[in-house]
Amino acid sequence: MEGATNLPPGFHFFPSDEDLVVHFLHRKVANLPCRPDIIPTVLLHRCDPWELNGKALQAANQWYFFSHAAQGRTSPSGYWNPVGVDETVTSSGCSVGLKKTLIFCTGEPFKGFKTNWVMHEYHLLDGGYNVCGSNTSSSSSSSRKSQRKRLHSSTVSSNWVICRVFESSCGAQVSFHDEGTELSCLDEVFLSLDDYDEVSLPNN
Repeated sequence: MEGATNLPPGFHFFPSDEDLVVHFLHRKVANLPCRPDIIPTVLLHRCDPWELNGKALQAANQWYFFSHAAQGRTSPSGYWNPVGVDETVTSSGCSVGLKKTLIFCTGEPFKGFKTNWVMHEYHLLDGGYNVCGSNTSSSSSSSRKSQRKRLHSSTVSSNWVICRVFESSCGAQVSFHDEGTELSCLDEVFLSLDDYDEVSLPNN
């Protein structure tokens, strides 16, 4: 892509949690086309967070990429440590995904030092298909068969996750909501406003 795409002028990539799970992760798992196809895949264990430039999709001070779920999220210089409680991502009143929050620590696992690098890791629930059964009660038999095929396919590929990584200047106390971004520190707001003028795409 070499840093360019056919997006309209003034485009800002500012997805909600629901957008990331339903529009991007769901389609990735189901092998459906996603246009524009702007989020790359990054092997997390080969990359430290400060090395994401040119590898992940950068929007302001945040980086987005697909990866594979892993029990031990290690990298060359450290590891990602889960913190807090997983949050449920909903769409039209249905639970469709989970959002995990992780902090990057340098050094050996369980012996490292916390940094200000934060990752939100999004997972599908039940493959992202049968999460709201009431909506499919009137489906035809052929539709149900098609859905079962898609569900099987999603189960095979269910290790896909989508990640949002950013560096927090206030101890990682940052939360994202469906209507946009709420930052717990004033300096995070200024940081975001300064950088939202452009979106750069990864270089192949």
